[in-house]
Amino acid sequence: MFFLAPGRRPFLSTLVVACLVSHAASQEPTSFPSQNSVTDYAPSTNVECPDFSIQSQSLIRVFTPENQTLHPDEVSYVSQRASLVLQDAWQSWLGTNESKHGYNLPAFQGNYPKVGMAIPGGGLRAALYGAGCLSGLDARNDSAKAAGTGGLLQVTSYLSGLSGGSWITGSMYFNNWPTMDDMVLGNGGDMEGWLLDINLVSPDGVDLISDNNQAFFGSILWSIMAKAAQGIDTSLTDPWARMISYHFLNQTNRANFFTNDTAHGAGQLWSNIPLIPAYQQFQTPFPIIVADSRPVGSNLTTVLSPDSTVFEITPLELASYDPNLSAGMNLSRAGTHLSNGKAVNGSACVTGFDQAGFIMGSSASLFNQILDFARNTISEFSQSDGAAILYVLSRQLKEVRTRADDVANWPNPFNGIKNTTFQDSDEEWLELIDGASNQENIPYGPLFVRERGLDVIVTIEGSSDDPINNWPNGTGPLFSAKRQSTILRSSHQQFPPIPQDAQSFVDTGVNARATFFGCDPTQSPPEYPLVIYLPNAPPINGDDPVTNTATFTLSYTRKHQEIFLSQVHTNTISGFTPNANIPDPNFGTCLQCAAIDRGRFKVTPNIARSAICKQCFQQYCFDPENPPSRSELPGRKQVFVDPDPQGLGKVDNFFTKNMSALIGGLVGLVVFLGFLIGGLFWWRKRKSARQQAYKRVNDFHEDDAPWQRYSDHPHEETYEMPTHRSSLS
Repeated sequence: MFFLAPGRRPFLSTLVVACLVSHAASQEPTSFPSQNSVTDYAPSTNVECPDFSIQSQSLIRVFTPENQTLHPDEVSYVSQRASLVLQDAWQSWLGTNESKHGYNLPAFQGNYPKVGMAIPGGGLRAALYGAGCLSGLDARNDSAKAAGTGGLLQVTSYLSGLSGGSWITGSMYFNNWPTMDDMVLGNGGDMEGWLLDINLVSPDGVDLISDNNQAFFGSILWSIMAKAAQGIDTSLTDPWARMISYHFLNQTNRANFFTNDTAHGAGQLWSNIPLIPAYQQFQTPFPIIVADSRPVGSNLTTVLSPDSTVFEITPLELASYDPNLSAGMNLSRAGTHLSNGKAVNGSACVTGFDQAGFIMGSSASLFNQILDFARNTISEFSQSDGAAILYVLSRQLKEVRTRADDVANWPNPFNGIKNTTFQDSDEEWLELIDGASNQENIPYGPLFVRERGLDVIVTIEGSSDDPINNWPNGTGPLFSAKRQSTILRSSHQQFPPIPQDAQSFVDTGVNARATFFGCDPTQSPPEYPLVIYLPNAPPINGDDPVTNTATFTLSYTRKHQEIFLSQVHTNTISGFTPNANIPDPNFGTCLQCAAIDRGRFKVTPNIARSAICKQCFQQYCFDPENPPSRSELPGRKQVFVDPDPQGLGKVDNFFTKNMSALIGGLVGLVVFLGFLIGGLFWWRKRKSARQQAYKRVNDFHEDDAPWQRYSDHPHEETYEMPTHRSSLS
């Protein structure tokens, strides 16, 4: 059941009614875990399974790449949202003014494109970038609506997230689809926001044994122990999942952060998203989270090969549309050991395994590549953050049984399924890890599944590919395009033409400004979707960038968050003007042109592209035969500047901002010292000459020098201590 934290009661009555209606309509009774204690993280075991002899109650759904099927409830939701909400949303966004984009909307006959959005990984940076970008595409945001970009979010049918992108995805749903600013920064009332100024892993600072940190770690471990007590093996992903929940779910505020007054998200299930009011009203896209699978027993600590299975997690099922598996499992029974689709333990199933925090943690479980068990070290994180994670793991290992510590351990529901092609068909467990472990940092896979038939895919690109300045360089799209053209050719749509390598992404400038890929298909219907690419990029006006932070940055000050969101939002609604540092006043129209373009092919005869949209496409479309140039983007600063330095960072920031003045002062000081030293040499030389002249005279009178008379009777120096210092006591 969806939990409302204290004060979050506006839609409580709606939720209660929704739950009652849902339960009454269900063919089987469903029990929901409590959400009052951190121990509600524990799944329920020995729950009666459905009757496996009845096909409609089967927990496993199997298909083929050539004959794909979607979960029937997914098909129903997307279809109803299209008919009940999207028709009005498209008309509201595009308006009735034909002169704006050059199209007569009734000519489309209601055949609007199916749109998906992808939010990639990158920790808190990716989550913040996703929030800033989505605010620029949200019709509820006044400046976005005025720019013409606000509305694209409202016409979206699918939303996929990966790693840090899964955190914002989960947060939007479990906070009932709020505006981005309210979700991140709070609304001054019933929402306090993500609280990102509180460190994700050591919320009370570097002193791990402080009372508050110990209370926090104790609560985390209490949750894990409760799960382990149910006979479910745990790993480092579990405390990581609980830490994520404190910030991105809906039960934590500053007053209760170090208490157990709430469950801090424990007991909130991914399979209960359909009970959230905004979802029930079809106001949200259909959510999908991506995680990769490390072959069991491989113990790989490197990136995965492209043929490793990729899983998607929806409110309905854990599934893979990779040709080697092509199967799905009822998510509400995840955690149940199955063999050939039936419970290994007779009629006993597991429920409550699909904790929302654990889903987000599984998608962001990157420890296999950074945790060194032999040396008891963890790389990438700061020293203090790494120490906190290792501390929690050490206490976890003392208290509970674990399995593979560096992955998310999922009982394998596909045991015995597709045993000639599926890598883990013979295994009892799945080892899920970060969804970017195969270098596909953007969760494109679910959106390119053929049966979903998406026409437009929006990329909220907050990746950090450049190792120096943390900007994207196209690595994610390149790996996805390669995987789809080889391993996924039979199951997924193909990728549209893009630059051939990462350096070309940079040289053409498409990694630093809004770009449309696949504008000119050669077939009807088109052979690939149109991809709208919105990358994290320096401010177009030449301001210092604050959004290209490191992936493992685990806290942001309030000021930094505000400026971060503002820069991303401004870039999103501005587009770019070639060879200038000013926004494109027509970008909103151009974005609408890209979003509606595939709709032209859904009508017979096809609708001709409007003159206004042709002009837009000349500026924003990537043409591999006539690629753009980065030189069209002058004056963009690349190096991150901390907008709110703390501690030693203030000193670093001072030197960075005043480097020219300091260098000038240093040069002046060197010149001054040069003159001073030169003067001293001249003075000493002159004095030496004078002393030589006097020495000849003194040699004759040395014995008669007056100071020699007293040299044999020296007097001891005495000092009188001032009265106020006469005592040291």
